[in-house]
Amino acid sequence: MAIKNMKNKIIIANWKMQLSLAETVRSAKKMKTKFSGFKKGKVVICPNFLSLAEVGKILKGGPIELGAQDVFWESKGAYTGEVSPEMLKEAGCRYVIIGHSERRKYQLENYEIIYKKIKAVLNTEGLVPVVCIGENWDERMTDKRDFILVDQLQKALGGLDIMSDQTVIVAYEPIWAIGTGSAIEPAEAEYAHKIIHLTLSDMFGIETVKRNFKIIYGGSISSKNAQEFSGLENIDGLLVGGASLNVDEFFKVAKLII
Repeated sequence: MAIKNMKNKIIIANWKMQLSLAETVRSAKKMKTKFSGFKKGKVVICPNFLSLAEVGKILKGGPIELGAQDVFWESKGAYTGEVSPEMLKEAGCRYVIIGHSERRKYQLENYEIIYKKIKAVLNTEGLVPVVCIGENWDERMTDKRDFILVDQLQKALGGLDIMSDQTVIVAYEPIWAIGTGSAIEPAEAEYAHKIIHLTLSDMFGIETVKRNFKIIYGGSISSKNAQEFSGLENIDGLLVGGASLNVDEFFKVAKLII
């Protein structure tokens, strides 16, 4: 078995802006009950900012960890509407999604911003960045994917020092597959993850990648296709959107991938 598959796998639920505060609280309680006794791998829920503190209280002491959908790169200051890494940690967060394709599209985030956010999270003890990369349809169809992935990784992570006790999760999310209901072919995902693995190895060294990095897939995952990704060598888990909104469906996906 490949060394990468010997790692504990992780599955992350990204609830985006789909649930109200009341709905988020109800779903978090159901998730905690559903996953009671779930001992394998890591399970993470990323609710909206408004509900983070409340969900953190609900999940405390259970098998599910808390994550945030975004972060700002400063610890304090006159930054209206922003939330710092320290605030997320205080709310009970362990993971932070950074540079999701929807933020790159709608908030016009670029990799200069993403780099600063990753650096701020790595400088906050106990927080793990989940760094999103991926190509759009035009880039895929013009055979630019490999270049795009390498370029995004270099811009997001280049020059950063990864300490021996830190973890960085890279989430490959082909933009053209998100929300379509159809994930890419497992072999294509495996190829993209191999490119990511090789690039990270060039940047940080093979041993650091084995020890400190996880590479996960996100893009229209459900219980119907999750098993196809579970045995792939360079895939350490999943970032799940729509399917994570249904507790039973998300539990099925978790059992298949972890």
